[in-house]
Amino acid sequence: MTTFENDPIHRTAEGAGAPDSKRLSRRGFLGRLGGAAAATMASGMAGSVLSGLARPANAAPLQGEGPEEEILAAHATDPGTARRLASYNYRMSCATYWKNQPVVQHLTNGDETRYPSRIGNYSKALPHNSFGEVDPTAYASLLNAVASGKPADYDGIVMGGPMKLTNPQAGLAFDLQGADSYALGVVPPPPIASGEMGSEGVENYWMALLRDVNFLDYSTSPDVAAACADLNRFGADFKGPKVGGKVLPKTLFRDPLPGNLNGPYISQFMWLNTPFGVEYVERKIKTVMPGTDHLTGYDNWLATQNGDLVESFAGQLDPERRYIRNGRDLAMWVHIDILFQAYFNACLILIAPPNDDPTASGLGCTLNPGNPYLNNANQSGFATFGAPAIKGLMCEVANRALKVTWHKKWQVNRRLRPEEWGGLVHNQKVHSRFPGVLDARQLNSPALDRVFAQNGTYLMPMAFPEGCPTHPSYTAGHATVAGACVTILKAMFDENYVILNPVIPTPDGLSLERYHGPNLTVGGELNKLASNVATGRNLAGVHWRSDARESLKLGETLAISILRDQKACYNEIFQGYTFTKFDGTRVTV
Repeated sequence: MTTFENDPIHRTAEGAGAPDSKRLSRRGFLGRLGGAAAATMASGMAGSVLSGLARPANAAPLQGEGPEEEILAAHATDPGTARRLASYNYRMSCATYWKNQPVVQHLTNGDETRYPSRIGNYSKALPHNSFGEVDPTAYASLLNAVASGKPADYDGIVMGGPMKLTNPQAGLAFDLQGADSYALGVVPPPPIASGEMGSEGVENYWMALLRDVNFLDYSTSPDVAAACADLNRFGADFKGPKVGGKVLPKTLFRDPLPGNLNGPYISQFMWLNTPFGVEYVERKIKTVMPGTDHLTGYDNWLATQNGDLVESFAGQLDPERRYIRNGRDLAMWVHIDILFQAYFNACLILIAPPNDDPTASGLGCTLNPGNPYLNNANQSGFATFGAPAIKGLMCEVANRALKVTWHKKWQVNRRLRPEEWGGLVHNQKVHSRFPGVLDARQLNSPALDRVFAQNGTYLMPMAFPEGCPTHPSYTAGHATVAGACVTILKAMFDENYVILNPVIPTPDGLSLERYHGPNLTVGGELNKLASNVATGRNLAGVHWRSDARESLKLGETLAISILRDQKACYNEIFQGYTFTKFDGTRVTV
């Protein structure tokens, strides 16, 4: 188990070990004052003063405001001033901590300079030639805006059609709690000519081909077996989970997270009906009919690259609402979900107590053992450490996660989407346009032959009529938010709690029935929930495996940084939360 020593954002400025656990502690400040002053505060001042005068231990001296003793003296005549100075001290200490962290170097995979035609980078909604290659002047206008950071230069990006770029300035926004977007780094995505990228491309083609196969039928599907055999050709280049060094039906399209290979593919938190106060949410979704794919015709694909919306779901919606059964259903769920929807649902399920009403029953999950009110005889948590605090914090990190991941998208990587990659594959297979660039194992994949037999092109079949969003692929917004929100839930609840009465959908998705199998824990199902949302975007054809993998970790790191800053804000005796990270290690925050 670690506190922060293996996490670069939580090392001291010298990089040696974890910071003192009292670095941002109110009690550390009291200890520095000495017994007499502390006793005066405890006995002669109102209880609220204990928080009002919180001064982080080892913090830099107040600049122009006087030492802690002067704050104490000020309280005798002006409590408001004392509180304000103490708040200033806390903010300064947080800012100083992050200022002293090592500067992160944001590395790319080199494709943007390696290929002058920019074939390895995102360019949707800019103008393109007939092979889907971006107009050089338009791409230069994007790079000019990224280099300058000026709003006017972002307004001057040359566009190809009515589609708009999605919020390329979001990664430049600041937040006042937790790590800044520039302070968190990720490894570069695999280059387009790499074996790993080729394996991810093949995986995405199989995801498209298997969208209508129910997850519960993977073990008996010959098409699933064919997908596993194809991916196994890539050996170590394919980074998905394996058993005995092989991709198997029970590991296909899953992520190597603790508990993620246990039980059904879909998390219980995507199926269980959700208590919502005196209301409840039945988890059936609006999905589309089998075989509904988009942008498989070259003219429509090219028009979409140029920023035109040419297809829709008209006439394709399923008249019945169904529980999620397969990749197509999951893709529809992640198409128009609210930013923190999956995790807010999970939070409500975890908090609500179980009862005899199946439409309003929750799990009543116990809280994380670190919660200071867990065994308190006369108090319960509410605005701190209680249900409103948990729900609010879980939602709060979602928008922070978007800003962090948008910086990696626009200001760092500008990675191409699978939709654009499909154009490279098609033009190589049909016109030999990019010889020697794409991995030969991908070009020879039977998945490509199946796609061509169905559609007459080698383009990546999209689950959405608009294809991918109008922002780059790496890192992934859904996955980063998933990593952040699920980390908060694991910090707030007992991850070892066993879920009682788990469910699976009937084959038609119209009802739920009991699941019989190994125990499912809250921690495992929360990890699975994060994976479902992140990988659901891959199943839709709009993201890559490495997008999901690295973005989950990015969101987790961001959430830990916010938990760390908030720890010092509480008046309660709080030793921190201990939980399991996505890589299986234990951390205390």
